[in-house]
Amino acid sequence: MSADAWDPEQYHRFAAERRQPFDDLKALCMPVPEGTIVDLGCGSGELTAELHRDLRAAHTLGVDRSAAMLAEAARWAEEVPGLTFEEADLSTWVGAGVDLVFANASLHWVPDHEGLLARLRRSLARGGQLAFQVPATFGHPSHVLAAEVAKEPAFAVPGGHDVARPGDAVLAPARYAEILNALGAVQQQSRLQVYGHQLASVEAVVEWVRGSLLTPIRSKLDDATFDAYVDRYRERLLEELGQQRPYFYAFSRILCWARFP
Repeated sequence: MSADAWDPEQYHRFAAERRQPFDDLKALCMPVPEGTIVDLGCGSGELTAELHRDLRAAHTLGVDRSAAMLAEAARWAEEVPGLTFEEADLSTWVGAGVDLVFANASLHWVPDHEGLLARLRRSLARGGQLAFQVPATFGHPSHVLAAEVAKEPAFAVPGGHDVARPGDAVLAPARYAEILNALGAVQQQSRLQVYGHQLASVEAVVEWVRGSLLTPIRSKLDDATFDAYVDRYRERLLEELGQQRPYFYAFSRILCWARFP
């Protein structure tokens, strides 16, 4: 077992499908010429580099808690002037004078989103922007069954249900809009969007979640037990969804952007 179970290669198996929400979130943001961006949950860094270049920042900091992901990101810091990375925990990160705090598919791992957004708001410069995207598909069998299998005695995942349910922190789009307004946003957008992915089969869903949702479980189990967990999860998923080829994976996400005075 490993405290850092993130696997860049596994995560990138669905890079094309995962990048569309990033593009949509980036499109909501205003350029920050000669400004500063912080990308929370930057992963392996290639999208952070795009964000830095496209929004014309002078300096962009990518933050992630996975050493494996940051090892992949290091090459982008060498290639792109003004781009740096650091290892830190999103649940405690605090900045100051940032023109744009950007978080693509990362904040759902952090509890208490009302307090979290207030902390991120305090990290902004005058006129700063906050943009984030979180999955909202935790009612789908792919996510429900991951949590149920984690509670089975054969696996005894510490935390059981909770470790596979990061979505418990995610709020409704309207609630995010209310929080951003209360924090003083002068412009904002909050929306729910469904991304339809044509995957090769239901088994491909297993490979999708292995690169993201299942990483906390992977960090708490030895190799043999985790392999058994994945086999059991695959069995339950096929029982629920049947053997569909191809499989249409309807993945809901919440995208929010706000600008402050």
